[in-house]
Amino acid sequence: MALRIVIAGGGTGGHVVPALAIGRELRDRHAAECLFIGTSRGLETRLVPEAGFPLELVRSGQLNRVSLRTRLKTYFDLPRGVLQCMRLFRSFRPQVVVGVGGYASGPAMLAAVLLRIPTLAYEPNAVPGMTNRLLGKRVSAAAVNFTQTVPFFHGAEVTGVPVRAEIFTLPEKTGGPARLLVTAGSQGAQIFNELMPQILVSLLSAVPGLTIVHQAGARHLEVTRRAFAETGADPARWSVEAFLQDMPAQYAAADIVLARSGSTVSELCAAGKPSLLVPFPQAADDHQRKNAEVLAEAGAARMILQRDLTAPLLEAALLEMLTDASLRQAMAARARSLARPGALEKIAGLVLRLASR
Repeated sequence: MALRIVIAGGGTGGHVVPALAIGRELRDRHAAECLFIGTSRGLETRLVPEAGFPLELVRSGQLNRVSLRTRLKTYFDLPRGVLQCMRLFRSFRPQVVVGVGGYASGPAMLAAVLLRIPTLAYEPNAVPGMTNRLLGKRVSAAAVNFTQTVPFFHGAEVTGVPVRAEIFTLPEKTGGPARLLVTAGSQGAQIFNELMPQILVSLLSAVPGLTIVHQAGARHLEVTRRAFAETGADPARWSVEAFLQDMPAQYAAADIVLARSGSTVSELCAAGKPSLLVPFPQAADDHQRKNAEVLAEAGAARMILQRDLTAPLLEAALLEMLTDASLRQAMAARARSLARPGALEKIAGLVLRLASR
């Protein structure tokens, strides 16, 4: 009998991208038939069909940091979403349901628990989101990224999160002009877009040969690029892009990275890159701050909360890292010590073990 797996969740790239990586691993290496469950508001509506997987949409919504009206609507939709998932499961008959977080993960995982279908929770953050906190002790197993997360789940294993294999094998950068990489996911970070032009000239003056690659997000590209240009800084030493396509190459060229601290933290560890992390303050369950704290406590990164961040503080923190090679080397080594290669194989192994039950 063919292996049938449901992968439920989505919304943002932080949920959808690893879900697709898990789906491809199971389909391409284990001949699994994978069905994705998402909602109409997430990136899965575009990315999942593009990857060649079937997608079913269920009703589900937000509970965290939303209005009372939105919360009530979500509570109203939840039973219908669970019933939808139960009908889908009775038809598709999956051996395992994998919850990757996001809107659709809650009703799907709850439906699987009620139907006694083996469940695997995937949790990339240091502290689980609401769905995984509520169901963590009722799932069959969990794949987590941090040892700190293990106590929240039944049957948790530290697998790491799917990161492109080539990032783990990037050579250590030695010599050459310094490079600062500024990245914040597909949307960019408004705080970086506002503050970096204010310190651009002084940074470039203080670090001879320094170049800066800044990812601003599509919506803010023109405004940010214009702000950089208006500083009068040499345009050969900076670039502002909407998206950065080849992230392995970007990490390879960078000496330090200024970033948010969502799913990026796993890539920073895999690449062995010193980083200055500014957690997104509106992230669900404040998970970005908790992720950044893990790296900062290990000496792999520095963290500044957004409420404290000013142009002078940002400049001072970046200059300290850019001008101290021994500090960068120590931070790089500590980042690599947190990297977890082979995550996809380990997660697939957990799925196969659950399916064999």
